[in-house]
Amino acid sequence: MKRLVLAAAVLAMTAGSTFAADMAVKAMKAPPPAPFDPWDVAFGSAIMNDYIFRGVTQSNHKPSVAAYFEPRYNVNKDLQLYVGVSGESISFANRAAAEIDVYGGIRPTFGAFAFDIGVWGYLYPGGTCQFGGNNGFDFAGKFQGTECQVNFLLNGNTMKKDVSFFEVYGKGNYTVNDNWQFGVTEFYTPSFLNSGAWGNYTSVTGKYTAPATIFGSSGVGMYVSGEFGRQWFGTTDSFYGVAAFPNGIHYADYDTWNIGIGFTYKVFTLDLRYSDTDLSKGNCSAFTGAFNASGNTNVTPINPGGTGSNWCGAAGIVKLSADLTAMTNLK
Repeated sequence: MKRLVLAAAVLAMTAGSTFAADMAVKAMKAPPPAPFDPWDVAFGSAIMNDYIFRGVTQSNHKPSVAAYFEPRYNVNKDLQLYVGVSGESISFANRAAAEIDVYGGIRPTFGAFAFDIGVWGYLYPGGTCQFGGNNGFDFAGKFQGTECQVNFLLNGNTMKKDVSFFEVYGKGNYTVNDNWQFGVTEFYTPSFLNSGAWGNYTSVTGKYTAPATIFGSSGVGMYVSGEFGRQWFGTTDSFYGVAAFPNGIHYADYDTWNIGIGFTYKVFTLDLRYSDTDLSKGNCSAFTGAFNASGNTNVTPINPGGTGSNWCGAAGIVKLSADLTAMTNLK
């Protein structure tokens, strides 16, 4: 009888321990993965003291505001398709006050390498026909057509009414580790600012992101980044011709560079940056058609009038932006 009771007790203990172990194993099992949602939307806005594009101010060194909206479709974790629209306030010689960008492309990732390939359209609505004289005529009295595409400024500069254009682009980025990233960019257009001159822009970039603990547990992050690029051009159409080059001028190729420091907190970024180019004031005046270019001592082959512009010179940029994604910030 004692043996029977002892056997029953051992069996009960064994069964109990087995059941407990089974419960522990079941408790440790991960829950089923959430269903994959391939759709996402990125959006944001910014305010800056100067809108600089490849070293050249687009806002006459005045404040500018910007916003964007970018739907995304993630085919998988390594392949994203996207389209987007953005806008910036500007101050152009043809009186266009806004830049509207429409773009789309593909972003494949291969390990530490990330690529971005697409098409970018730059639209400049609101361009005017000209700054004086009779509508549809230039200052020599020549009729320009009902499309009225000319502008003549008092300083002798000129800019078409419609300067919209598009570029095809490719970007590559290599992430070394959590702190260092390096990249290259390439943009090409058959007619930069609808001038008739092809444009090619190539640059190298670098970024250092400080360790997350640099400001303790405050949640503030910091980075330092920079870019060095070169812009090449072809020859414009005859609209921009001068006496020596009546069929068009060859815009001066130039180098541009920028370096800055940024601070991040949640969705906000404060970026402080220095930007510059090696364009002379005379070639800058011819390239931008700046309405406030002045003087007559900055003579170059493509700028016989000698006006000079500071739109391509050294500039300090302070930019505050907010960037969000629906999947991350709106859940």
